[in-house]
Amino acid sequence: MYGSASGTNRRSGGPSRRTMLAAAGLGLSVATSGCVREVRSAVNRNDVGQLSLTITTLPADGDRESILLAREIRSTLEAVGIAVEIEMRSEEEFRRSVLVNNDFDVYVGQHPGDVDPDFLYETVHSRYAEEAGWQNPFGFADLTVDDLLEDQREVDGDEREEAVTDVLETIAADAPFVPICAADEYRLARTDRVDGWGDDHPTTRLGYLGLEMVDADAILRAAHTDPRASENLNPLAVEYRNYGTLVEVLYDSLSTVVDGEYEPWLANDWTFDDGTMTVTLREDCRFHDGTPLTADDVAFTYRFLADTTLGDSAFPSPTPRYRGHVAAVDEIDVLEDHRLELTVETGEAVAERALSVPILPEHVWRERASAASVPGVRLAEGTTEAVVTDNLPVVGSGPYQFDDHTVREHVTLERYDDHFTLREGVDLPEPTAGAIRIGIDPRSTSAIELVESDDADVTSLPLESYVVDDVLESTGDDVAVVESPSWSFYHLGFNVRKAPFTNPNFRRVVARLVDQSWLVESVFDGHARPIATPVSDEWTPEELAWDGEDPVAPFLGAAGDVDTGAARDAFEAAGFRYADDGTLRVRR
Repeated sequence: MYGSASGTNRRSGGPSRRTMLAAAGLGLSVATSGCVREVRSAVNRNDVGQLSLTITTLPADGDRESILLAREIRSTLEAVGIAVEIEMRSEEEFRRSVLVNNDFDVYVGQHPGDVDPDFLYETVHSRYAEEAGWQNPFGFADLTVDDLLEDQREVDGDEREEAVTDVLETIAADAPFVPICAADEYRLARTDRVDGWGDDHPTTRLGYLGLEMVDADAILRAAHTDPRASENLNPLAVEYRNYGTLVEVLYDSLSTVVDGEYEPWLANDWTFDDGTMTVTLREDCRFHDGTPLTADDVAFTYRFLADTTLGDSAFPSPTPRYRGHVAAVDEIDVLEDHRLELTVETGEAVAERALSVPILPEHVWRERASAASVPGVRLAEGTTEAVVTDNLPVVGSGPYQFDDHTVREHVTLERYDDHFTLREGVDLPEPTAGAIRIGIDPRSTSAIELVESDDADVTSLPLESYVVDDVLESTGDDVAVVESPSWSFYHLGFNVRKAPFTNPNFRRVVARLVDQSWLVESVFDGHARPIATPVSDEWTPEELAWDGEDPVAPFLGAAGDVDTGAARDAFEAAGFRYADDGTLRVRR
C-alpha cells in the first residue's frame, strides 16, 4: 500500500498529520460556506485558455540527451493538446534558473543521485522546498513523504530497506518528478601509459588514485568536456559542480566510498553507539598551504555547511550542496585535536553518509561568511561570499593540489607529496601521477580523437551516447573503453509551486505520457536503462522494478506514440477539460 493512502501516523498509530489537516480544511469549508456562491462567481469570470508550459533544458553542446528528451516530450504533450515551448540554457544558467531561482515550469535534466537512497531526503523533503541546489528543486511538500523520509533515516538493516520501499512507493504515486533512465557511462582510456582504469569508479577520488603509470610521476592527461571546471573550483557552487571527482582529489573527507560502502579516509576510524559517532582523525595532516588540519576544521565545516553565515543572520543560510548530508548531524563536540563526537538523530548508515563531505580549512572559509556582493547581480537575502566565490586558487588537503588554470583551456593539479596516503603503513590507493592536467575540450568526438592520437589519457566525463557504438567498435590495442555504473538519472521535474503542477493528478497523467523504453532506444541508442524509481538496483523494490513498462505509470500508448484518446480520458478523469478544438484548457 502506498504511504500516501494511509490515514494513520506510522510512529504514533494515531491520526496522521495529513488526516488532521484534511479535517481542518473541512472545518474551514463549513465556516465559509455562506461565501461559496460569491467565490464561484469570481472564479468563473477568469479567462480559460489552452494550457501552455515551457520545458527548460540544456542545448546540444551542454547535454545532447537532455535536449532530445525535451523535444520528444514536447511532441507528446502537443499531441494531447498542450502548448509547449523549449527554453535552452547553458549549464550554468540552467542550474541557476532551476536550482537557485526556481524559475521554470518543468525541466529535463540529469540528477546527480547517490549510492545511498538517503539522497531522496534532501531531494523531496518539504524542509528544503525553499532552499537552493538539488535540495527539493520541485518545491514539493507532502507531510506523509516527510514522515517516511525521516523514518528511513532512523533505522538500519531490513527495517531501513522496508522504510526506503515505503518512501519510493509514495514518491512514485505523488510524482514530483518522472524518472526516465540511468545512462550507461563509457569513457575512453589509453592503456599503454596508464593501467588500472575502472578498478574504482571514475567519478570518485579512487578512480584517479592507485593507477599504474608506465612512466613514474608522469602527467596524467584528461580530456574534459565541461569548461566550468576551468572557471570555478568552489566545492559549494551548485552551478559549477556535477560529479565529485575534482572536489574529491582536492579535498579530503572523513569517509570515502568503496564498493558502495563508506570506509575511513581522513578519519582513521569511527565508532557508532546509540546516536553518537566518535571520530578519530589521522594525525599530522596539513592543508596544502601548510596549516595543520585538526578537529576544529572538521567541526567548522559541518557548522558552515549548515549555515554559511555562522549564526550572524536572522535566518540560516545553508550551502546548496551537502545540505542533506550535514542535516544528520545535530551537535559536534571537539574532544581533542584529532578526536571529536558527532551527535546524530539517524541510524548508522545515514550517519556514515554524513562523513563524506569535503573538509574545509577554517582559516580560508571563515572570512567567506560575510554577505556577498556581485556587481550587477541581485542576490537573495542571506547569500554569503562562500557560495559566490570562484575559490581560486584552491586550498584543500587532498591527494592533489591546485597548480594552475586557464579559463576554457585547462586546470592543472600537482601531487601533494605530504598526503597521508603516501605514508608507510597506510593501506590506501595513493596518487601515482605526478600531476593531472585536465584539458578542456567541448565535445565527445574531439575528446575521443585526443585519446586515440595519444594527446590525452582518458575522457574524464561519460561519452555522449551517440558516439558509444563507434567507440566500442574502433578500440585498438592501446585504447580501451571503461564502463561504469551510473548513480545519476535523467528525469522530468515539475515546479509544484505553480498550477497545474501543484495538482498530483495532473502530474500522474503527465508521467503516463513518458515512454521510458522508447526514449532509451531513440535518444540513447540503447545505452541506458529505463527506470521507474531513481535509486540503484539493490535498493529498488520488486514492485517498482522495470519489467517492460513503468509499474506505477505505464505509458498511454505504444512505441513512443501516445494514444490521444486515452490521454484525454485520463486528463478528464483527473478533473481537467478539453475544448472542441482538442486543446487542454485551464484557468489563466
